[in-house]
Amino acid sequence: MRLRAEGPLLVDPRFHGIAFRRRERRSALAGGDSRGSAPLGHADGHRAIRRRASPHAPGRNRRGLRPSRREALLEGSSHREGGRHRRGDGPAQAGRPRPHRVREGAGRKRREDDRDPSATRPAGCPMSRAPWWLAVASILLATACVKPEKPVPPGDPLPGLEAAQRDRFERGKVIFNREFEPETGLGPLFNAKACGECHESPVAGGVGDEVEVHATAFLPSGVCDPLADLGGFVYQQQVTPALKNALGIDKEPIPAKATGQGRRSSPDILGFGLLDAVPDSEILAYADPDDRDHDGISGRPNYFFDGRLGRFGRKALVPTLREFNEGAFPVEIGITVPAVPTEETVAGQPIPPGVDPVPDPELDAESVALVNDFVRFLAPPSSPNLKGAVRRGPELFDKIGCAACHRPRLRTGDSDVKALAHREVAAYTDLLLHDLGPALADICLGQATPSEFRTEPLMGLRFSEKFLHDGRAATIEEAIRLHAGEAAASQGRFAALPQAEREALIAFLKQL
Repeated sequence: MRLRAEGPLLVDPRFHGIAFRRRERRSALAGGDSRGSAPLGHADGHRAIRRRASPHAPGRNRRGLRPSRREALLEGSSHREGGRHRRGDGPAQAGRPRPHRVREGAGRKRREDDRDPSATRPAGCPMSRAPWWLAVASILLATACVKPEKPVPPGDPLPGLEAAQRDRFERGKVIFNREFEPETGLGPLFNAKACGECHESPVAGGVGDEVEVHATAFLPSGVCDPLADLGGFVYQQQVTPALKNALGIDKEPIPAKATGQGRRSSPDILGFGLLDAVPDSEILAYADPDDRDHDGISGRPNYFFDGRLGRFGRKALVPTLREFNEGAFPVEIGITVPAVPTEETVAGQPIPPGVDPVPDPELDAESVALVNDFVRFLAPPSSPNLKGAVRRGPELFDKIGCAACHRPRLRTGDSDVKALAHREVAAYTDLLLHDLGPALADICLGQATPSEFRTEPLMGLRFSEKFLHDGRAATIEEAIRLHAGEAAASQGRFAALPQAEREALIAFLKQL
């Protein structure tokens, strides 16, 4: 039967620069012009497509491997990508999709005109072109120096929504928290019975302690095989009684072909509607895949199989929040939707007849749209309370180089929802891929190598009890110390801080 619909620190004002009144007064007394005296300033697709295409077809890698519509809709069932964490030619080249060829090293080329020449890395990074006080003041302004918005309780909708939008938010929340059963479409392969089962703390849309398993094959040629012919890279950890009786399994088996496995914990998704509204140009302005400024940071974007810029999921493959949410239903809950009307396979084998008698799609388009609006309209966590020693947190965050990847602010662009348009969000991410070293490496996905992960948005970090993409870190300090690769220098600077400063920085992070 078909189921039908029933019935974030809010962004701060745009910061354009810093004007120091004391300097202005001194300049005025000297007869000078103070304006010239100083510089001013939140998805990896789901199941791989079952049919192989020509190795030279657009949107496929050299071996003809490409994510399926299901896997492409959600990066690794990406609602499960839990930790706190580059860029090529991309769609800027006449809309041509990038192949899923992953190359390591410095051989990646990029067009000079793709990078915003005015974009600079925050202070605290080697070779920074911006004075240190500019980035520090920017962070302070984003968190404390402007008149704060009225705090929004976690799980509430964005302020400024229209009445009809608030109604869709509430109706979507009901479906988000609905618990499915086999009789209403659950499974036969699944990881959870409801969206809210994984995103639950402290509210619907928050973090969860569930962990799922992903697996892919990173070939010697540098191509990432998402194991399309073996059911894709998300391996469900639960099955319905009917499937267990038919096949004698209690979870989907991982094929021997897999070269890497990864665990994914459930992040909070508060404020994801604002990340969805950030223009591609904002993200690409920070990309520096060849490290042309020699600061050791070489963030690059990941691209969807059709050439669109990815941003959601731990490997940053999924382009839009709608696709991110759509893909979660079939992969996480086993609920088919109009965009993905077929069930997950068991290691590439079809579901036995009679195991899942509910007609497909099992959830109608309007219900899916309502859930998307619920997630889209979730407000981001409120601003941190910078008092006492915590006030040093933003300065230290920039001083040791964290802000080079965890950028304190992103700005949204045009949106059909006024509450999402042209706002700043303190997301603490650049939505790009960064190499975090071999110790954290697990799977490849799209163009992301096993050791590359999207910079995890730190907004909502206060709600987490475990950290990093797989929840391996029990504390924020442990998570920082596990950073390597591009983050090694920052990790070293953190370790060198006096204990009081380390404590102040961690206290600040605990309030994000």
